Amino acid sequence: RVVIPPFEDTLPLDGLKVEMVEGDVRQIDSLIQAFKGAEVVYHLAGVISILPGKNELLYQVNVAGTRNVVEACLRAGVRRLVYTSSIHAIAEPPHGIVIDETLPFDPDRAIGEYDKSKAQATLEVLQGVKQGLDAVIVCPTGVIGPYDYKLSEMGQLFIDFVKKKLKVYIDGAYDYVDVRDVAIGHILACEKGRTGENYILSAERITTENLMLMIEEITAVRSSRFKMPVWLAKIIAIFTPLYYSLTKTKPRFTKYSIHTLTSNSMISYEKARRELGYSPRRTRESIVDAIKWFRGNGNL
Repeated sequence: RVVIPPFEDTLPLDGLKVEMVEGDVRQIDSLIQAFKGAEVVYHLAGVISILPGKNELLYQVNVAGTRNVVEACLRAGVRRLVYTSSIHAIAEPPHGIVIDETLPFDPDRAIGEYDKSKAQATLEVLQGVKQGLDAVIVCPTGVIGPYDYKLSEMGQLFIDFVKKKLKVYIDGAYDYVDVRDVAIGHILACEKGRTGENYILSAERITTENLMLMIEEITAVRSSRFKMPVWLAKIIAIFTPLYYSLTKTKPRFTKYSIHTLTSNSMISYEKARRELGYSPRRTRESIVDAIKWFRGNGNL
């Protein structure tokens, strides 16, 4: 059973044997109705934004919406809730310190409004645990791979690279994880995760330069590109929100995205490996399959 708001495109579900029920995390009555008879709820609904100006929507969907999900689970007698948080909900330590599950969820230390909303939402789930809800939390890193119907920022980057539209990048690094491994991680967390615990679903840290070289080697596309100094990118990022808004294009250089690429991305999934049996694939396989899917889907 899949709970879908009335405005959501259902194309990704075509051909799947699932029951589609209309609902909205902002409307608790619709959730209570949808959760009736369900033993497990996977709460993935959320708004992701690397642009400023969506604070109210982020709060209403990510925070208040999660509070509604928790309350609906308690009232509908759901056996277990699996909540999709984010690596960005975890308070980021200085460079050189590994990010793991011993670090807190602290909205006051969040970098952007998205991070803050996910930290607040995670605390709502933990509050639900105190009220008797059996819930477990997963924190994915940068999700990539096939089945990218709505075109994520990374999916758009892959497409732009192949079409030789990617002319500029900045130095940095991030941890990427395959969407299929994230899905498996959710199921493992449901089956083996301890109540009230969180599990990081990461995979492989890779520098931006090595990512570009990897895409180049996989696609055989030789793309000329300029490595922009971070200081210059930060200046340009002051004006990019207006540009992306006017052109209706996927945002890339924003204050938030630049921070993400230059922040601490030394992330460990050791706890998920040890307790859940989580074993993600390498980034190269994810990119190969993503490119293949985009070509088959008509994006390339």
